[in-house]
Amino acid sequence: MPASPTPVLADVATRRTRALVAHERFCTHYGAPFRFFSDKDALSELISALLSHRTRNADSHRAYQQLRARFPTWDEVRDAPVADVEAAISSCTWPEQKAPRLQAVLREISTRCGGPCTLDFLADQPVADARAWLESLPGVGPKTSAATLLFSTLRIPAMPVDSHHHRVAQRLALIGPKTGPDAAHAQLEALLPPGWDAQQVYDHHEAFMFHGQKCCYFHSPACGRCVVLDQCPFGLARLGQAAPAAYPSQGSA
Repeated sequence: MPASPTPVLADVATRRTRALVAHERFCTHYGAPFRFFSDKDALSELISALLSHRTRNADSHRAYQQLRARFPTWDEVRDAPVADVEAAISSCTWPEQKAPRLQAVLREISTRCGGPCTLDFLADQPVADARAWLESLPGVGPKTSAATLLFSTLRIPAMPVDSHHHRVAQRLALIGPKTGPDAAHAQLEALLPPGWDAQQVYDHHEAFMFHGQKCCYFHSPACGRCVVLDQCPFGLARLGQAAPAAYPSQGSA
């Protein structure tokens, strides 16, 4: 099988069109609209996201549940001995690092807000401002800020990009091959229509994620049954077919 060349990125308008074609096909194929999986308030979603870093979903979920069982409020987590918090989240990776980080985040939120820990005020801020506020907290990057806003009951249309979403976007040449996950958030979000609501952004993220999980595997992607094969320079090259006209077959981005 021929090696996959690196496509040159097309202009923004072409990539936006291609992203929307992929969105429509993925949503149809995987059954959108998708039901939101979480009903946590924003602060609880933030803590859950921080626990999930480099941790399997089952383990981070268990750590979250144990933390909530041990400490009924986030203020109690903030003020507890760090060893007790570490013990409560022992099922996640690096609890010795995450426990003091959680407490630092909670202390910073309390200091800034001048009262009990809450993020409800973010509902009144523009998406970019809400994300910037969250990303100024210790250990909070673009994926965590977007997940906090979109997945929580705030339902703010900020788009997280996980590893599956990122891989699919690179293979479709929506972002460059050297674009890292953090930079990908802004670039991929810029390809979406500005008026999309939280459900549409959530469907986009989930559909791209499902495609990465169910077809566009890291190893041996199933290009032959891909619903966007005709749009994908990577897949067409793997199968020895011509790349779309908008994407030259060789080069770098």
